[in-house]
Amino acid sequence: MPNIKSAKKRVKVIEAKTLQNKIARTQLRTSMKKFEAAVTAGDKAAAAAAYTAAVKKIDKAAACGLVHKNKAAHKKSQYAKMMNTLA
Repeated sequence: MPNIKSAKKRVKVIEAKTLQNKIARTQLRTSMKKFEAAVTAGDKAAAAAAYTAAVKKIDKAAACGLVHKNKAAHKKSQYAKMMNTLA
């Protein structure tokens, strides 16, 4: 446990940021799973809605450094291919 006041504050700040990152990562994974489930079910309308939500979450995650930009581009490309096979 830190003794210095600024170190104590850093511990609190890091805990808060870690929680925010965990929440964002969980939401990202959930949106990705919803899209993949809609594609496997063959529901074109639900897949289109889930696709836009998933891509938006992926872009936001990449912007704040939660996911690497190349991984984000790779996932978006995969999902675009999935959407095209559904059409």
